[in-house]
Formats: sequence, C-alpha cells, structure tokens
Amino acid sequence: MIDPALSEDCLAFLKRHVPAERFDRFLHACSAFKTVLYETNRTLNLTRIPESEFWSKHIADSISIAPYLQGKHNLCDVGCGAGFPSLPLAAAFPDLQVTAVDSTGKKIDFVLRAAETMGLENLEALHARANELAREEDYSRHFELVTARAVGDSLKLIREVSGLLRKNACLYVYRTPDQCDRERAELQKQAIRFQCTASFELPDHAGTRLFMILSGGNKK
Repeated sequence: MIDPALSEDCLAFLKRHVPAERFDRFLHACSAFKTVLYETNRTLNLTRIPESEFWSKHIADSISIAPYLQGKHNLCDVGCGAGFPSLPLAAAFPDLQVTAVDSTGKKIDFVLRAAETMGLENLEALHARANELAREEDYSRHFELVTARAVGDSLKLIREVSGLLRKNACLYVYRTPDQCDRERAELQKQAIRFQCTASFELPDHAGTRLFMILSGGNKK
C-alpha cells in the first residue's frame, strides 16, 4: 500500500529517477525508513522535516542525483546525518556500494539500524571524519563519487574529501541556486575547479535545487 502522504507529483518524480524494476521495493524500503526515522526522532534529533514532507524534502531530494550515478560503482556520503542521501540511494541502486560517514556516533548507529530495517546489503556506515578516513588504506582515493547534503561550505568540503576521490572523480554538493551564487566567488578566488548544474524543481513545491560539482584535482 502506497503511503497516502506520497503525492502524485512526488510519485512521478521518483519514477523518473528510480529504475522501474526496483521501484516497488524502493517504496517499501523508504516507507520502513520513514517509520523508524520518526519513531527515533522522538528521542534523538535527526530531522526537522515533518512527516508530511518526508517524501519530497528527504526522499525526492536525495534521489535527484540519480542522473549522475550512471556507470558509478561506489559512493561516499559525507556528513550523512540521518542517512540522506545514502539510505535512499542504496535502496534505489542495489549495485551501488554506498559508504555513509558521519562524525556523530549516534547518527551512525541510527543509519545502521535503518539500513537493517530497509533490508540493505550495499551500505556500510562509518563513525569518522572524511579527512581522517582518507588516510586509511581501504578508503584513500577509493571513491568514484562523493556526496554532501546540508553539510558545510563547498570550499571546506572539497579540501576535506579530496583524499577520498579517485583520479577524475568529483564531489557533488546538494545546493540551492542562492547557495551556489554565494559560494562561487570564493571558489574562483581559491582556484577551485567547479561547475553548477542546471537547476530543477523538487515535487510538491519543495524547493529549487542544483548540484555544485567540484573536482578533487582542484587547482585550475
């Protein structure tokens, strides 16, 4: 049964981004995620987004990066918090190995529990900082793509995660157009190689988004 809080607009958005053969299992997994998220949120501050906006502001926003995942086999989500976008991405793309990283142990504990509830076998969650993880042999220069959503400024992020990126791999930062405009001058000043994608609208009037794509080989 489809969650009544999932609108037709949001459903259509998700269908454009999640493989059809995976879609029903994806919805089931995300519904289970919603339940455990808001139950846990009563005692642990994981999200300020109300349940009525879970699908548009959490799931659709997380999944919007899907067009950039083609051909990728592994991904690191830094500052994963309650598991966005790492948990929805792992649920949508079972062939993608997702590593969720956060410096707060309680959040990582939650992500591990949520992954088990969702039946995910392609996600690991690590209590660590990105720059520390990059010094470990198993993770140094390991990832084809790194994501960051609602985390820090882009200049600081690319410096912290560059050691995680393979050659020619990039950091994808979830941003609004205003955030991109505010960060552009400093990135150019520091000679960081980056681009901003075209903006797009989230379903249910949940906001305008784009991705800032920053190169790990950052100097122009």
